[in-house]
Amino acid sequence: MNAIYDCIADRKVGIFESPTGTVLASFFAEKQLLISGAQAHSLTWLRDFQEQGLHQQVNPAENEEELDWVLEHSQREKQRAIIEQKQQQEAKLRRIRARELRQRQLYESQEPRAKRLKTDNDYVVPDSEDEDRFVLADYDSDNDKEDRRSLSGAANGEYISAANLALMEKLGEFVRPVVEDLEPVDEVKIFYCSRTHSQLTQFIDELRRIKLPATSWVVDLENPDNPAESEQEQIVIKHVPLASRKNLCINPNVAKLGNASVINERCLELQQPDTAKEHKCPFVPNKEKETLVNDFRDHTLAKIRDIEDLGTIVRQIVTLPYPLLLQKSAREALGISLKDHVLIIDEAHNLMDAISNVYSVGITQSQLKRSKALLNVYLQKFRNMLKGKNRIYVVQVARVIDSLLLFLDQKAANSQLAETIVQISDLMAGKGADQVNLHKLMRYLGESKLARKVEGYITYIDKQESGPGSRSQARTAPVLTAVQSFFGALTNPASEGRFFYERTDSGDITLRYMLLDPSAHFKEAVEEARSVILAGGTMSPMDDYARHLFPYVVPERLVTWSCGHIIPKENLIVMPIAKGPGKVEFDFTYQKRNDPAVIDALGHAIATLCTTIPDGVVIFFPSYRYLDDVILRWKKTTSRTDNIWDQITKRKPIFMESKDGSGVNDVLQEYTKSIEAGKGGLLLSVIGGKMSEGINFSDRLGRGVVVVGLPFPNIQSAQWKAKLEYIENSTVSKGGTRDEGKSAARDLYENACMRAVNQSIGRAIRHQKDYASIVLLDRRYRTPRIEGKLPGWIKQGLVASKGERLFDDIVVDLEGFFKSKRSL
Repeated sequence: MNAIYDCIADRKVGIFESPTGTVLASFFAEKQLLISGAQAHSLTWLRDFQEQGLHQQVNPAENEEELDWVLEHSQREKQRAIIEQKQQQEAKLRRIRARELRQRQLYESQEPRAKRLKTDNDYVVPDSEDEDRFVLADYDSDNDKEDRRSLSGAANGEYISAANLALMEKLGEFVRPVVEDLEPVDEVKIFYCSRTHSQLTQFIDELRRIKLPATSWVVDLENPDNPAESEQEQIVIKHVPLASRKNLCINPNVAKLGNASVINERCLELQQPDTAKEHKCPFVPNKEKETLVNDFRDHTLAKIRDIEDLGTIVRQIVTLPYPLLLQKSAREALGISLKDHVLIIDEAHNLMDAISNVYSVGITQSQLKRSKALLNVYLQKFRNMLKGKNRIYVVQVARVIDSLLLFLDQKAANSQLAETIVQISDLMAGKGADQVNLHKLMRYLGESKLARKVEGYITYIDKQESGPGSRSQARTAPVLTAVQSFFGALTNPASEGRFFYERTDSGDITLRYMLLDPSAHFKEAVEEARSVILAGGTMSPMDDYARHLFPYVVPERLVTWSCGHIIPKENLIVMPIAKGPGKVEFDFTYQKRNDPAVIDALGHAIATLCTTIPDGVVIFFPSYRYLDDVILRWKKTTSRTDNIWDQITKRKPIFMESKDGSGVNDVLQEYTKSIEAGKGGLLLSVIGGKMSEGINFSDRLGRGVVVVGLPFPNIQSAQWKAKLEYIENSTVSKGGTRDEGKSAARDLYENACMRAVNQSIGRAIRHQKDYASIVLLDRRYRTPRIEGKLPGWIKQGLVASKGERLFDDIVVDLEGFFKSKRSL
């Protein structure tokens, strides 16, 4: 199957679905799509593209007046020069790999090694910084346009929407930074992005297995008929993993701070131009360390390495997590340009939510109060040293903070405070904040680094007050940076998102901005990239992506592809159950799911299923709260017989996922040990929890997957009301009717639920010889609308039923299914 290859070659946007998990991992097993035989189609395309580029470089348009032998000689010499350069690069990398191999062999033989160079691990950041370094530099917002090109943060568009940037540029309020194209034309890369570093690690493990034929510059040109060495006959893929400072920082005094925001701030502090040389981070590359940097680059490219390998750049493949790709400011900070490169996003079923989360920000009442207090401390010290525009803008920052606090103080008086949409005009109504030009203020915050100066000064005086020899308190996440991010959200167009306020469980009040339209913030990446591929195991229904993520992509450029499951049809049985024991209807809607009769029937049904289904059974509940309610009811003692909880534990030991996600590996280990010991196991999990994504329950670990109810989001929440209203109005604004808008909103709501269900179901059956049963406990799974949103491979395993079936009959079918598999 060449779908991936063709999609990249034709410069298209593709949505690819594989039911066994990530597209890459699943087709390593089946050797299709990304992997054909031993070759990854995406990498095969990259190799072919490089060959074509070489051919075009040495074969310009022919000049008819030039003699054939002259043209041929010129082309041959040019080809030799290009290939010699590439061969030298490959030879250098081969020598590095050979040296690393010899070092490993010496280590394994326990022979004496050369003494390790002493590193400055005892480097301690001095506490005696001069207070003057925290003073704001003179600032003039009306300076010429050339000054504006040096801005960062808000100034380069980090906190400003695409629509506002275009308007500001038109009015002369913003000049886009000039970004030089430093990438060579022939160095096309594949950017591979996934949600977590563990998923990227799985990809890297598979990448090491790929064997591609050598390109022409690796083959001996003088003896093309003679095979080269085994290593030279294959391409060594050049790969580098990118990660945050928290993962890659090698300064022990910074890395030990733990919190990602604190690490980022401290790292930037140690690199500031006004920081004394003896106080700067000793690990930052400079001209004196250019040789070391080049050595590091070559060692990075010599073999495929994981993120951890780089913790103790970039030519062919770059792996990076979602935040580093989706946030424009992160791409610019890393020097990443997607122009004419290939972008592959794995586990893309939650991409739209990920984009919304990256650009959604929140601030609490306590953070605002602390920010105000920090700002006051800073002003008490440096007020007389602030001149001109600095004094004006710092006062404006204080006014906006005061306005937000005034709004929250008014709401705090309401003890019954619920999540509610709030208008930006209400947030900016106090203390004259509505007179503040937020765009200019954001530009000032980006250039002046006010948040960093204030936070740095507060840290400095805390150290001074603690006294010499005393341990300073652990640094906390910088609150003024969070306030600055929230200020940026205040500049966004009203059509892109909404503001909410609510009281948290701790009693604090939170103001939150939620992005409603992810398409605008992903558009630039799509338009720059040569090709964009979204891949995942539960991408259906795919209409959501075309409608809400790619509305600007013409239909001719959008490709969708879904494959069937690798298992034979008889290895899967899917049983929707509408009624449980005693003919109690399984109606797990919010209004009826807490009915004691329903919960009791659920318990008796699970006890029976634990007897029928061998080995491991995984149950997914719609929420942690409902799981707690069910367990509480099951453990309720009765005078006649054992309670339901005891009845279940007699059949299989019970294991449970924790709400905070901690101890997942320990729970899985205990669950696995119980199954391997022949006791079986019942794992209680939640849809959307740690167990529902990224964990495979193959073979005996998942002979049965049970889904209780449908995890519909709370449609009465202010966030979902805003989402559905936005979809409805957006459909109408594009020429649709109001009914079509309501239908589109309903589809989005149902698809969000079913995508979560499908993701949980996909935890079972991970290879061709695997088999399992899937039990769907809710009457709604038998309705055409819900059944139609199940993946195609699930529909193939559905047990046909013309009428209502008794629970006992369904159990008989399950017994027959597993009886037929005993010989496997």
